[in-house]
Amino acid sequence: MRFLPGLICLLPLLSPLAHAELIDDVNDRGELRIALEANTSPFNFKEDGKLTGFEVELGQMLAGELDVRADFVVTDAGDLLAGVESGKYDVAINHIAMTPELAERFDTSTAYSQPDAQLLVRKDDSQRPMVMAQSFQPEEKNDPAPSLVIPFQKGNPAFKASLDNALARIKDDGRLERLSQKWLGKQE
Repeated sequence: MRFLPGLICLLPLLSPLAHAELIDDVNDRGELRIALEANTSPFNFKEDGKLTGFEVELGQMLAGELDVRADFVVTDAGDLLAGVESGKYDVAINHIAMTPELAERFDTSTAYSQPDAQLLVRKDDSQRPMVMAQSFQPEEKNDPAPSLVIPFQKGNPAFKASLDNALARIKDDGRLERLSQKWLGKQE
């Protein structure tokens, strides 16, 4: 019986529900860690050494709606999703198309855009689709455009609700449409 108090103290650590919810971590830090590649205009790129683009502005808006600051981390394609999966980054906002494979590994936001497939091709290499959009290869002209989503670690329902609500507010008040028009030349 002497070990019972120690065992009781360990039980929360053993419970699958014991891990902190991502939204709590984001709020405690006061920042949303956003991974992106910063090499694809008009989505995210550097201009005069400063990050800019559609997804950079979207990330700033989402962080603002969550009442935290946006902390952008520029990384490469190999680390982007692996970093989100490991918890190194909270989310990746990098024109990532929703696929069944993505849904198996991550929870995702609702779709924030459905850009034309031509926008998902590098300007400097029109023969090679973006790494994140490789799973979307249009076979017919009438195939639907890919739905771009924001992946994050599985098992964070409160974060998903917060992120989706923030995205809904940005859509509802017209900011997403203005952002799409500014950077993508289209209405969402």
